[in-house]
Amino acid sequence: MSIHILIRHEVRDFNAWKSVFVSAADMRHGAGETSAQVFRDADNPNQVTIINGWDTAERAEAFLNNPDLANAMEQAGVISEPEVIFMNEA
Repeated sequence: MSIHILIRHEVRDFNAWKSVFVSAADMRHGAGETSAQVFRDADNPNQVTIINGWDTAERAEAFLNNPDLANAMEQAGVISEPEVIFMNEA
């Protein structure tokens, strides 16, 4: 069963963050990501929400715990603790 995760965090600079996010697509796809949508808060363009589809919850969880992800987030300028929500499509 596929799963979606919603991740929300603030970044220093959206354009710099987006560049790193795009360059990490192969890493995410290799980890089981099946889709990704990026949203910006209407009042704070550096508040980012991502909705990713994953092939399994286990692979999504493993990706979230991957040290390479933490390094990429630091490089991308994430400045707040991410809020992560696992969701099933209803």
